[in-house]
Amino acid sequence: MNIKVLGGCCKSCKELLASAKEAAAVKGIDAEIEYITDMEKIMGFGVMSMPALIIDGKVVSAGKVLKVKEIEKFLQ
Repeated sequence: MNIKVLGGCCKSCKELLASAKEAAAVKGIDAEIEYITDMEKIMGFGVMSMPALIIDGKVVSAGKVLKVKEIEKFLQ
């Protein structure tokens, strides 16, 4: 599984990254978790609001910080 957190090094982006890592650990998923701050790469995903969460190539959230339990629902 590949999880990407897109953001600009802000507090909210770092919170989403921490929540994503915790959610993967809770679910026992061996995921590759990336934190992408390069604006060109972020624009390539078509995301206009940050932070954004991408799981296996699909944008599942943009513009809000999801809680661990919310992220767990996407990790099947």
